[in-house]
Amino acid sequence: MGSLHEPVVQNPPSSAIEEISSCLTLAPSKLYLENGEVFEGMSPAWQQTEFAGEVVFSTGMTGYDLSLTDPSYAGQILVFTAPLIGNYGVPEPSQWESSKIHAAGIVVCTLCTAWSHGKSTQSLVEWLHDQRVPLITGVDTRHLTKMIRASGTMRGAISRSGHVQFPPQEPGCCLGGIVSIREPIVYGSQGKKIVVVDCGMKRNILRSLQKFPAVIRRVPYDYDYSQEEFDGVVLSNGPGDPASYVETIEILKKALRQEKPIFGICLGAQLLALAAGAKTYKLPFGHRGHNQPCIDTASRSCYLTSQNHGYAVAEGSLPKGWRVTFRNLNDGTVEGIAHEVLPFSAVQFHPEAAPGPTDTAWLFEQFFAGICP
Repeated sequence: MGSLHEPVVQNPPSSAIEEISSCLTLAPSKLYLENGEVFEGMSPAWQQTEFAGEVVFSTGMTGYDLSLTDPSYAGQILVFTAPLIGNYGVPEPSQWESSKIHAAGIVVCTLCTAWSHGKSTQSLVEWLHDQRVPLITGVDTRHLTKMIRASGTMRGAISRSGHVQFPPQEPGCCLGGIVSIREPIVYGSQGKKIVVVDCGMKRNILRSLQKFPAVIRRVPYDYDYSQEEFDGVVLSNGPGDPASYVETIEILKKALRQEKPIFGICLGAQLLALAAGAKTYKLPFGHRGHNQPCIDTASRSCYLTSQNHGYAVAEGSLPKGWRVTFRNLNDGTVEGIAHEVLPFSAVQFHPEAAPGPTDTAWLFEQFFAGICP
């Protein structure tokens, strides 16, 4: 009869234990806003410095992992209005919307560390620690959100050290160079040729397009594709002021002259409007979440949509020949535009969802049908 052996247990090095401890141990912290308001909370022990960004809020109840990896949140501290965050942990990287977290920090009311989900690999707080993204929990996010709605988005900082000094803002700074790819990437080998301008594209836009028989050429935000052969163009989402994407807009103007199908999503809608001669403006507190109601101005059908934007198209500035196709039912702002004759259209919301409802995924089918006469 063979002997029973105790399994050999390899303890992690002390440095690893200290890291795990620092991400689970919470200490008093504060969120400072540039209007002078201060919110008290708790932050992981590893956060020894100040972390600044534009403070915005999202009304989504789920999908925090998808929101945090959305490049459109670059430079922003994201306030989750849902009262409990972290309950289903974090899925593997292939399920994210990009390769990393882009948000500058997160603010939550209640942080859940006892996560449970069969497809998740770690807790939210461990993930934030790994990516060095700051967190503050225990904050009255309801009061904070009401303040942002009343005063508008503003700069803020998460700090455990005391009062902070906000760095000066850089007017007209284009964030495309931070979140876009560096060189073109080609997906697929047969079918219609689609150029996707990556201004900080979510992966689900690519997944949605890959459902069609097409060769997809994903290009950097400042790449001039106008002289190349293509059947259609998709303009992706992305962070920052659309007017700062000067190179992208100039290239798009040249593409418009070819009168081939062009479809914009989120930032892409604003870029299409600017290239057409319209103007954009910053919303007081933006639209962020996946329960934003929109109405189709032609069919009068209503949709719940996923959104993440702080700018909008000024309706009165739309040139002759352009029309509003979707409108936000909360504030009446423009959510979609299209040319009355040429195959140009765009929506301010995210038909690819991730997170949120896929009720408007048919817009991808509509775009592809337009390049297949």
